[in-house]
Amino acid sequence: MFITFFTELKSAGVPVSLREYLALMEALEQDLAERRVEDFYYLARTVLVKDESNLDRFDRVFGHVFKGLDLLSEAPSGDIPEDWLRKLAEKHLSDEEKAQIEAMGGFEKLMETLRERLKEQEKRHHGGNKWIGTAGTSPFGAYGYNPEGIRIGQKESRHRRAVKVWDKREFKDLDDTLALGTRNIQVALKRLRNFARTGAAEELDLDDTIRATAHKGMLDVKMRPERRNAVKVLLFFDIGGSMDDHIRVCEELFSAARTEFKVMEHFYFHNCLYEYVWKENHRRHAERIDTMAVLHKYPADYKVIFVGDASMSPYEIAYAGGSVEHWNEEPGSAWIERVTSLYKSAVWLNPVRPEHWGYTHSIKMMNELMEERMFPLTVEGLSEAMKELVR
Repeated sequence: MFITFFTELKSAGVPVSLREYLALMEALEQDLAERRVEDFYYLARTVLVKDESNLDRFDRVFGHVFKGLDLLSEAPSGDIPEDWLRKLAEKHLSDEEKAQIEAMGGFEKLMETLRERLKEQEKRHHGGNKWIGTAGTSPFGAYGYNPEGIRIGQKESRHRRAVKVWDKREFKDLDDTLALGTRNIQVALKRLRNFARTGAAEELDLDDTIRATAHKGMLDVKMRPERRNAVKVLLFFDIGGSMDDHIRVCEELFSAARTEFKVMEHFYFHNCLYEYVWKENHRRHAERIDTMAVLHKYPADYKVIFVGDASMSPYEIAYAGGSVEHWNEEPGSAWIERVTSLYKSAVWLNPVRPEHWGYTHSIKMMNELMEERMFPLTVEGLSEAMKELVR
């Protein structure tokens, strides 16, 4: 199996040598991979790949050779949790049945109907298609299905169809100390560079020292400011909800950006930018930051990067009051337009694959607001986004 892996790498154009192959075999004999596929992947990549340009070919060969290899040590075990058993009682619908449930006629009609239900309902309800309850097809409640509803009292999203959420949801901050899963993100971010020497003179200027010493006939040490990347970046991260599927790649991007940009500020938002943002997710209800104050504080020479899947109800972009979590006085589109009019260098990075963008109306709407400056959160997409920012 390992010899096949070695020969497939050579056939794919990855410059691996026999010495590197023997080094990998020695590492496996020392049990450095601990018999886990993920650990073996990183070990093999470290030993066999010497240049970032070969990482993609290595990944393709690895996926082909070791396809279907499971981790026995990570197989589930133990008793089935009680809440899992409880969910078995939920009502499940076929695709045909789901397709027959039509939307209620728009955002305003949905909110009006909810207010009427709250006045009329006097007890708990399970199943059904009208009252606020669980496991039914009503547009109000939890653990059911409706193509356009309001989620109330549900732990987490399931079908991602809610246009509003009445719950206090807690999100976690992205980890900027995470070891990168790929060095290519850092390589792509290096395209956004503008070096300058600013600050205190802390670095030895060897050429000037030699010149001054020769001129004076005695040692004359000259110092200069350190050469730093002078690009200033504002990062806005969509957090929570459907973005939970993309936490890993967002943390890798966050960690790489922390390393690459010396002047960088980050803020969080949910789904769409509104009148406030926040710095720490566990205090997002208590320590909100006025978005307008952010726009006033950071001048127009900052580069702006939005990171999000842009997958939401279109109401959240186009309507006042459309946010799933609060009543926004202005539509999200108004805030996106304010940012793009102030910061001429602005892009949106989307972790959703580009071939799927056309199936989500809100992604098309957001891309239009960003003036077609939405790029996939891939190495190639990052490179194109950095080129756009340095124009």
